[in-house]
Amino acid sequence: MPEYPQIRIGGVPAVDLAEAYGTPLLVIDRDVLDAALARYAALSAEFDVNVSYAGKALLFTALAERVAAAGLGLDVCSLGELLVAERARFPVARLTFHGCGKTVEELQAALDGRVGRLVIDHRDELDVLSALANDTGRPLDVLLRVNPGVEADTHRSVRTAGHESKFGFAPDDLVAAFARLKDAPGLRLVGLHAHIGSNIFAIEPYLRTLDVLYDLYLEGRAHGAPLEELILGGGFGVSNARGGERFEAAALLGAALGRLRDLGKRVGSERALPRLGIEPGRSVVAEAGTSLYRVVTVKGEGNRRIVIVDGGLADNPRPALYGADHAPFALGRPFPDECDEALICGRSCESDELGRATLPSDVRAGDLIGMRSTGAYTFSMSSNYNRFPRPAVVFAGGGRHYTVIHREPHDVLLAFEARDAV
Repeated sequence: MPEYPQIRIGGVPAVDLAEAYGTPLLVIDRDVLDAALARYAALSAEFDVNVSYAGKALLFTALAERVAAAGLGLDVCSLGELLVAERARFPVARLTFHGCGKTVEELQAALDGRVGRLVIDHRDELDVLSALANDTGRPLDVLLRVNPGVEADTHRSVRTAGHESKFGFAPDDLVAAFARLKDAPGLRLVGLHAHIGSNIFAIEPYLRTLDVLYDLYLEGRAHGAPLEELILGGGFGVSNARGGERFEAAALLGAALGRLRDLGKRVGSERALPRLGIEPGRSVVAEAGTSLYRVVTVKGEGNRRIVIVDGGLADNPRPALYGADHAPFALGRPFPDECDEALICGRSCESDELGRATLPSDVRAGDLIGMRSTGAYTFSMSSNYNRFPRPAVVFAGGGRHYTVIHREPHDVLLAFEARDAV
């Protein structure tokens, strides 16, 4: 397997990155990231759609700066994510605040003008926001999140619409919301929003979602709501390096705009169609990420080998949560041609299987293991389980590399503990 020792990320040998920064390590190929951002910026211009990067996939200051430079919007769903955006000096007008359980402090931050708009998830949130809002200054632009009842073909843990979803208003509840916002000082209803799930490869569920949103758009306009935009969310599928399907956002946008024009013609309102919006996250950053680990030990159990690495559940919970496959591979030294299947596990006190892979027959402690397409929902979902520190994150691009998030020092894990007086 001669290609493994030679693998480069952003023009930098992966083995050099592991030596320079230690493992576990998340490397973001800046060239791949910038190309993805440029593709979405081009789609925004070509189709005249609003494109916002979903920060929940991965967010830190250096990444937010690149999103801003690409001219895209940014979705945040907590004060922590908002602080990152503010540190990056992200344009406020392009910030959207999301979330199904916003605190009063978060709602007040939106009303204070720290974001351009806010997506209201449910009736109670609308009640609290209306009580906090006033008619002084510029009104806050808001959208209503709708559960369109569309259950996408994806893992139930990342399905965010349908009968059992916790997100959004039921369509039948929107008339009351339209009436409430019509009389709410300091709030301006500008759009409807839906997000049906993550890692979706089919276009058809998005078109069914658009059908629901458009009917509600017409109903809202009939009730005097100044609706301007329909957001279809994101969750566009990303294949790993083993091959497989690839979602084409251009195909979705072309189909969605065609469907929107057809819907408008049916009701004779094609001259006043709403603008469309999308919120890609995974498809922007997933394939830019590669995780690097060191092998701790190799065990033989029956007819299988178990390779334990120095990361696992704490830095990448996706395989344990919903069976994500990151196509593990070996690198770092010349390997023999003989290969066997191995089960790769992390070092946490759980059976944290990271995946199966065909690895060299002599794989041993100290070898490097890489995992592909780990840019999305790995570091952003990481934890301190077993009191492990979070890994470093580095940018590699154009043959250069540098730290964007330092490895968490062990003493930080104790920094916020309260101690009883002695």
